[in-house]
Amino acid sequence: MRFLVIGAGMQGSACAFDLLSQPGTKGVVLADRDLGHVPAFLDRWKGGALDLLRLDIQDHQALEAAIRRADSVLSAAPYHFNADLARVAVKAGVHYADLGGNTEIVFAQKQLDAQARKSRITVVPDCGVAPGMVNVLAAEGIRRLDETESVKIFVGGLPQQPEPPLNYMVVYSLAGVLDYYTSPGWVLRDGKRIQVEALSEIEHVVFPYPVGKLEAFHTAGGISTMPFTYEGKIRTMEYKTLRYPGHAAILRPIRELGLLATEPVEVDGCRVRPREVFIAAVGPRLTRPQGRDLIALQVEVRGKKDGRPSGTRWQMVDRYDEKNGVTAMMRTTGYSLSITGLMQLDGRIAAAGVHTPDECVPAAPYVEELAKRGIVIEETRV
Repeated sequence: MRFLVIGAGMQGSACAFDLLSQPGTKGVVLADRDLGHVPAFLDRWKGGALDLLRLDIQDHQALEAAIRRADSVLSAAPYHFNADLARVAVKAGVHYADLGGNTEIVFAQKQLDAQARKSRITVVPDCGVAPGMVNVLAAEGIRRLDETESVKIFVGGLPQQPEPPLNYMVVYSLAGVLDYYTSPGWVLRDGKRIQVEALSEIEHVVFPYPVGKLEAFHTAGGISTMPFTYEGKIRTMEYKTLRYPGHAAILRPIRELGLLATEPVEVDGCRVRPREVFIAAVGPRLTRPQGRDLIALQVEVRGKKDGRPSGTRWQMVDRYDEKNGVTAMMRTTGYSLSITGLMQLDGRIAAAGVHTPDECVPAAPYVEELAKRGIVIEETRV
């Protein structure tokens, strides 16, 4: 199996690490315009199974040439590139998956379905944690029921040792986090699809010690197209982000005062975007190179089976990998992408075309693959 991983940032590097750790992998090409920050945990494969490729993905000729040399292409590039990347992969007849995160782009990728079927390849967008892992679990919960009443999903990337005032550290792009804090999210209410304000409707979710009680609030993009797929079929469906208690109470007034706005304002004769200033000022204070992170996840699906109330709850807490220096966010997100690519090639994701994870990824082998990597998802009946 030969893989092209696009994006040599944290998630792409973790994806490459996991692929290189698999016995069936013949080679991985890790491609990016900037290869100056490839992490040390990949050093053991340099000059062997790992090739580093300097690539401008907006150069479609060079991109297509790189894709045609692979059996599968996995994108950890910023989401706004994913529609073009999928288009080039389908043209080349090569399996494709990405981390996604933008529902409109997923719908654009869905337009490639007929061409992908004709080429007998699979295209799977939104293959991270949320969207991604949570979609696979939620779909499995829905399949187990005769009638599904509610799907509630909670995910958060957090520091193991929280520090005030935000009790947060950067575990992926701060710009991406702020997008989710300022964009409305799709939910199902009374079976109808509506949008709700980010950072709203706070509730609490309890995880085993030492994580304890976390707060949850609405953010955008966490469950991909599922509210569209299940509109009129499920009464309640929602995704919320997890943080330590008190986080939203600080971020809401910051947002309402305009400090996260993207429209320029004039300061001493200069036009500046408040959000860029916020990121420049706050980002370094939330970046902790020696910090250790965790990912907390809960998916709960309730309804009826054989006329009786039934349901399933999945819960996971994954932590920084001390041995290899791989963060929990990198493990859960990058490994989810790599597992999807492996399952595309070995036939466990079989249906040709463009499908989101909830539509095509079988839950049992997916969860088993995560467990092999030490990412353990606990399942209980509710």
